[in-house]
Amino acid sequence: MGDVVSTHLDDARRQHISEKTRKVLTEFLHFYKDQYGVALFNSMRHEIEGTGTPQAQLLWRKVPLDERIIFSGNLFQYQEDSKKWRNRFSLVPHNYGLVLYENKVAYERQVPPRSVINSAGYKILTSVDQYLELVGNSLPGTTPKSGSAPILKCPTQFPLILWHPYARHYYFCMMTEAEQDKWQAVLQDCVRHCNNGIPENSKVEGPAFTDAIRMYRQSKELYGTWEMLCGNEVQILSNLVMEELGPELKAELAPRLKGKPQERQRQWIQISDAVYRLVYEQAKAQFEEVLSKLQLARPAMEAVIRTDMDQIITSKEHLASKIRAFILPKAEVCVRNHVQPYISSILEALMVPTSQGFTEVRDVFFKEVTDMNLNVINEGGIDKLGEYMEKLSQLAYHPLKMQSCYEKMEPLRLDGLQQRFDVSSTSVFKQRAQIHMREQMDNAVYTFETLLHQELGKGPTKEELCKSIQRILERVLKKYDYDSSSVRKRFFREALLQITIPFLLKKLAPTCKSELPRFQELIFEDFARFILVENTYEEVVLQTVMKDILQAVKEAAVQRKHNLYRDSVVLHNSDPNLHLLAEGSPIDWGEEYGGGGGGGGDSGSPSARVPEAATISEKRRRAKQVVSVVQDDDAGLPLEAGSEPVSPASVDSVTGLRGLLAQNLRAESPPPAAPLLNGAPVQESPQPAARPQAPSPPASPLRQLPPGKAVDLEPPKPSDQETGEQVSSPGGRPHIHTTTEDSAGVQTEF
Repeated sequence: MGDVVSTHLDDARRQHISEKTRKVLTEFLHFYKDQYGVALFNSMRHEIEGTGTPQAQLLWRKVPLDERIIFSGNLFQYQEDSKKWRNRFSLVPHNYGLVLYENKVAYERQVPPRSVINSAGYKILTSVDQYLELVGNSLPGTTPKSGSAPILKCPTQFPLILWHPYARHYYFCMMTEAEQDKWQAVLQDCVRHCNNGIPENSKVEGPAFTDAIRMYRQSKELYGTWEMLCGNEVQILSNLVMEELGPELKAELAPRLKGKPQERQRQWIQISDAVYRLVYEQAKAQFEEVLSKLQLARPAMEAVIRTDMDQIITSKEHLASKIRAFILPKAEVCVRNHVQPYISSILEALMVPTSQGFTEVRDVFFKEVTDMNLNVINEGGIDKLGEYMEKLSQLAYHPLKMQSCYEKMEPLRLDGLQQRFDVSSTSVFKQRAQIHMREQMDNAVYTFETLLHQELGKGPTKEELCKSIQRILERVLKKYDYDSSSVRKRFFREALLQITIPFLLKKLAPTCKSELPRFQELIFEDFARFILVENTYEEVVLQTVMKDILQAVKEAAVQRKHNLYRDSVVLHNSDPNLHLLAEGSPIDWGEEYGGGGGGGGDSGSPSARVPEAATISEKRRRAKQVVSVVQDDDAGLPLEAGSEPVSPASVDSVTGLRGLLAQNLRAESPPPAAPLLNGAPVQESPQPAARPQAPSPPASPLRQLPPGKAVDLEPPKPSDQETGEQVSSPGGRPHIHTTTEDSAGVQTEF
């Protein structure tokens, strides 16, 4: 590999790459500096004026998965250096970086991982044919002849390939289709999370960055959605540079690659990855330098804004009125002829899969709480409650249980409209809706937890507890229906704007854009950092189409399409003290209602006497909870002997659930212990001799850590960039050399 890279990336070409990267970044950072002042002003104005958005009814969890592990297990990985497949122990921590260890022993001994993969920008492929097609398209003229060996051979029929247009690729395979499905759900969750890399609580830096990206691309006549706007700021900047640099290098280097088509493809992947890493390092340094300067200047900018807020607002409104008078006639004609006729079609295409997904979230939440309620009856009441609630609290981050919700978005198509409005891909809308689904699920679960925890303070009996669970479930579902309607309407409005505004700007550019500089003289020099003509122009364009979008969404709600609420329906103070409950410390169900249960050995030492040992014990306890997040739930829940098999999932009404609970409460004796649908461990109990035992499943990637060997390990955070494999030194403990560990987490050497 090194020979290929060094041959084609000599010092002269590396210098050219550096100069090209610097040119693109310098141009972009000019836009970023401009947008930073605008975003700061907008943020401070928003704090003062507020918005009229309805208050959410559900609570939200401040630290969803701190120090938890989503998934762990074994999979086979292809080693490009040795050209062999190796079994790897892999885990996904709460920050969704895929961590690969040499084996499970290396993990338990806290040997540094071989690699940490940040999957932002990757596609998950489930067949070698899909992969070969993408590789062939990335380097035209290298399609292998029929019958020749492909670039990759998979030893099983169940591959999973991580493909990126610029960075290195990762090849995995599983032994069964069931394992492939599980790992696909997990890795897709990683991609979804890592793609959403810009923190949403960043009210200044985040909007400034995304607006600067949009402005930069529009300056290159690139309108519409951009599929590679994924990852953190440095990853997005690297994609931005590679979008321009990649084709240029490909045209220059492709004719010089030697060997068979498969070998030339392999060489290009290696070269592209090496260039991407060079670009990444340079982008990281330049961006952080500019960002630090802006943050140092921020206090002075805030002081000016606070002092002159009214004058800045007046100046901006005056500028907007002049721009509106100039462009409004043209913009209205464009909206009427080219946008308005298609708004309802776009909205309907978005509403169907999105609403189906949110309905599935509701159904999954209902089923899980119902299962838990039945298990409370069957398994001894409050004694088991902590165990059940510990698992329910992780529901929104359970890749397998949430998969049925996420899958509802896959049919999203904008047939015919996608080309008209220059939408390169619908994936941005799918992933945004899926993130909303996960957030709403976690909000519903957390609200349920908080209300149940309050109820438990009254010391209810088992019968009272089951009735309380049902009553709380009804309350939470009402809140969920209201919040999910608000979230979906906001999502529809934002998606419609994201589709139509770039189209309008592109249509209006030939007649309007050249006239914008003359409006610059209307801005006072002292306010020039907070008011930009280009931004004000876009706001005016947005206002011309916004009323049509709002009307379309309002009509859908009035018609009760897809269970949307009217804007006039507002739940005021339905639970005035609910938000006060969320201000307390996080609920630890395992500690409060888990019935103790130390791991044995020294870990049971009192924390008051040995604080350090207590810290280790706490980390080990959390490590033991790894698999509880994704416990295998293939087995069903057999009900009492002799009773008709009624699935809790089929109980689709509150009345039906009450009847089912009442039937169980009247039972004179508890049923035999059985596997629990909510993933709780099974109590051993004798089984009837005539009952056949289910065959053992094949080796699953879902491996539970040994209870006595919980590891004192803080999972490494995903690196800001995709990291490569490392070869262990022969003999003894594998030597893993790492670069400096910073706020981004572990970064293995390239």
